Amino acid sequence: MKIRLLHECDAEVYRVIRLEALKNHPEAFSSSYEQEHVRPIEQFRERFRNEGAYTFGAFDHEALVGIVTLVRESHDKLRHRANIVGMYVKSEKRGQGIGKLLVNTALHRARQIEGLEQVYLSVISSNVSAKKLYLTCGFQVFGTEKNALKLGENNYFDEDHMVIFL
Repeated sequence: MKIRLLHECDAEVYRVIRLEALKNHPEAFSSSYEQEHVRPIEQFRERFRNEGAYTFGAFDHEALVGIVTLVRESHDKLRHRANIVGMYVKSEKRGQGIGKLLVNTALHRARQIEGLEQVYLSVISSNVSAKKLYLTCGFQVFGTEKNALKLGENNYFDEDHMVIFL
């Protein structure tokens, strides 16, 4: 398994796994498949040009099997913070430690960023395996947002907000 920073040349394979994540687990992301599948590939390339954002990919041989993004806050008063977003590992590759490698890689990068003090993430409260992963990596739950995401007419999901202090 190889974990590396993704670049513009990875936009097409990133788009495929990102859309898979949104389609298979709509409750886990604030973006939707319907929103992102119509976006041109150039918008996916642009994500890798964003200063302060680092997207890492897990490769099993040449296949991209997992992704995670670390995004530093841009406002002056929030520059001591970053967020982990877009975490996803293909279902057939789960349980092999790939998620932990991705999160730890993002945290390693966070610790190298001058002035960065804490990293946040949000996870659907019912996603026990993801919460367990984040707790193992050192995150702590500091709050729960009721009905944070809404799918359809009456399908709500609570989110646990987590933080790790570097």
